[in-house]
Amino acid sequence: MREADGSAPDFLPLNRNQHSGAVAAFYERAGDYALMERGHLPDAASVQGFFEECPPGCDPVSSLKVACLDGAASIIGIADMAFGFPETSDAYIGLLLVDPGRRGQGVGRRFLDHLVREAQARHCERMLVAVLDENARGRRFWEREGFVLEKTFEPRDIGSKNHVLHRLIRPL
Repeated sequence: MREADGSAPDFLPLNRNQHSGAVAAFYERAGDYALMERGHLPDAASVQGFFEECPPGCDPVSSLKVACLDGAASIIGIADMAFGFPETSDAYIGLLLVDPGRRGQGVGRRFLDHLVREAQARHCERMLVAVLDENARGRRFWEREGFVLEKTFEPRDIGSKNHVLHRLIRPL
């Protein structure tokens, strides 16, 4: 995938001290996902959660928090991937979110390719992601990229909403 100026997107590791403002601005543009997931627009707690949350038994410091940048160095996507959940050799994608204006343009696929390379560099054997039942478009993306259903979880509360989650898996 090439940007309008002919360049390939770049990937930038994120940290709270340097990038909280940029992540907050991105969340404002991509608020549709927070509305679907939590029932309210993203706020400061959303940004804090992005930098601090990770699956059980994982260290947020060793998790990969990364942005996809366009040719103008603007964030067009963010991702969070933890390592060691549910098995020690797993990479768990907690979030891969693309700017609504850039969806359907190959950004998600390019971003996933980057995450695959990162997981392989850490000798992970498989990747996992949990998809909200309500997020049919997201699930179609993951399935197109070779992820298959591993497990469906009982409904759980996320924010003010109640969701069924489907965990999808892909060997590396």
